[in-house]
Amino acid sequence: MPLPENDWVSGFTTMTIKSNNWLKLLFFTGTILPLSAVAQNLDLRPIRTTQISNPVEVYPLAGDSLVSSFLIYVNDQVKPHFHELHSEHVMVLEGQGIMVLGDSVFTVNAGDFLFIPRGTVHSVSKTSEVPLKVISIQAPMFDGSDRVLFPPKK
Repeated sequence: MPLPENDWVSGFTTMTIKSNNWLKLLFFTGTILPLSAVAQNLDLRPIRTTQISNPVEVYPLAGDSLVSSFLIYVNDQVKPHFHELHSEHVMVLEGQGIMVLGDSVFTVNAGDFLFIPRGTVHSVSKTSEVPLKVISIQAPMFDGSDRVLFPPKK
C-alpha cells in the first residue's frame, strides 16, 4: 500500500547505547528519499558537531503522519515553548545543558532520556564546549507549526 507523500526515510545504520537500559538508536546517512514500507536505520555520523555554527540546527530524520524524528544540535539555547498537540521524547547523544521542564530545572548529559508531555513548557541551554546533540521524536507528525513560545508575545 502506498504511503502519504509527506513520509520520508533515509539510508540507515544502527547504534546501541548502554545506559540504565540498552537502547538501539537509528542514525541518518544524509540522503532523504520517499519512505517505503521497510524497517529503517539511520547513520548520524556524517553530520559532525564541528560543522554547527547556528544557535540551533534541526535535521529531519524520518517520519510519517503519526511520528517525526529529528537530529537537533543546540549551540546556544532552545527558548521556552510548548506543544499543544505533541508529546516529545528526547535522547541526549553529546554535550551537556541546563533543562527546564515544567517546574523542574536540571542538568542533562549524554545518555539522558527525557519525555516531554504535550502542553509542558520546556527549554534547554548548552553548558558544554561542544553543542548539545539530541534525537527528538515527536508524535503525531511535527511540521513546526505546533511550537508555542512561552511566555506568549503580547
